[in-house]
Amino acid sequence: MSVTELSGDPAPGTSTAASAARPGRQPTPFAALLTRLHFYAGILVAPFLLVAALTGLAYTITPQLDQALYGDRLTVAAVGDQPKTLAQQVTAARAAHPDGTIAAVAPGTGDRTTQVVFSLEELGDKQHTVYVDPYTGEVTGQLTTWFGSTPATTWLDDLHRNLHLGEVGRHYSEIAASWLWVLVLGGVVLWWRRRSATRARTAHLLVPDLTARKGVRRTRGWHATTGVWLAVGLLFLSATGLTWSRYAGANFSTGLDTLRAGTPALSATVDGVAAPAGGGEHQHGGADTGTADSPASYDNVLASARRAGLSGPVEISPAAEPGLAWTVAQVDNTWPVAKDRIAVEPTTGAVTARSDFADWPLLAQLSSLGIQAHMGILFGPVNQVLLAALALGLLCVIVWGYRMWWQRRPTRAGRRARLGSPPARGGLRGLPWSALLLGVPITLALGWALPWFGVTLLGFLVVDLVLGVVARRRRRALPVSPAPAGS
Repeated sequence: MSVTELSGDPAPGTSTAASAARPGRQPTPFAALLTRLHFYAGILVAPFLLVAALTGLAYTITPQLDQALYGDRLTVAAVGDQPKTLAQQVTAARAAHPDGTIAAVAPGTGDRTTQVVFSLEELGDKQHTVYVDPYTGEVTGQLTTWFGSTPATTWLDDLHRNLHLGEVGRHYSEIAASWLWVLVLGGVVLWWRRRSATRARTAHLLVPDLTARKGVRRTRGWHATTGVWLAVGLLFLSATGLTWSRYAGANFSTGLDTLRAGTPALSATVDGVAAPAGGGEHQHGGADTGTADSPASYDNVLASARRAGLSGPVEISPAAEPGLAWTVAQVDNTWPVAKDRIAVEPTTGAVTARSDFADWPLLAQLSSLGIQAHMGILFGPVNQVLLAALALGLLCVIVWGYRMWWQRRPTRAGRRARLGSPPARGGLRGLPWSALLLGVPITLALGWALPWFGVTLLGFLVVDLVLGVVARRRRRALPVSPAPAGS
């Protein structure tokens, strides 16, 4: 059986009468239901996916954009032999930025400048970051940042997450992520059925039918095969996007906490901890009070972290109040990642607690790695290229989907329409009771775990029911043609 026969459309060069004498294969109730769902979800959710793909594509270039816009602040002109002490660098940053509280210090390594982050009440969840050349101690500049992100990266991140509309805008990205996996899996199943029905080889699932005449069949081939090629990557983007969405992400975090599979907490308690042998000396002078504005504490804490094995780039976070331990965390998010953390008593240098990435629960590790891959960081430039390819491929799939909708519109005289009609309804009524008993609870569970999926699916059903009622009333209102004489 050919693709033409399965679709029910007349083959090229076949007369309408011949097509009527050889009707296309009728789909199963499940296939009919899946086809209708894929159609409606594709038409109505595709605009959200289109925006997500465009904004995500723009975000993939942020490392290069940051270097182009802020390279004089993020990197040093020349790498020296010996960096200045952190006390000297923090003192220089404080002199350039006398206001606010020091929230974190990320010592510069290689050609990267040291970042001294200041919190100010009027900035909300943003900060002022002062950049210091670690080899000369000179301040190279200052930026308003968001959790370490530059203004350009923050702007593009907000555009992708919420279209600069705040919490209200986050609904768009959650709707896109909630339906992306449904569209991908549904499309793969439908294409598999179509190709298997034509006795096509499995390899043909990955290659469009180039012998098809120009029109909906050729467009469908490009739409489907491109979707199959992108399936794994799009499922990954959907899953990782949902983990930090507003409602589904909250449910995911609750699930991790229930399973005790979230990121382990690091205790800041310092009671009963003695200073390590040979530690606690204030080698760089100045009073070490253990507060965020004590420059000597940063060298003391960094030395303890290096002795504890925390190599590479790290971030030092002073305690929120006196008497608590400071946190030092590795921040190398490129594979192989380094994300170990320790708590350090700032005046003595004693390590009071430790959390190694290797000891995290598996789900917490996967969640952390997934986020870095979604942001294009985990595998460096290769990660950026893969994400850009996924975004471009998704844009093509969406455009081809809408093109099919246009190409399927009736064009014959008396039956013209602006757009193609949706697949026939009735698939749900044709399902066996066993499928409904299994499918309904699963759908309800998914609707609870992914609230925006549940709400929009309910909306689709309501709209479909209303359209069905309207169509039946119109058919009843049509005048009945009189039977011909002698019939």
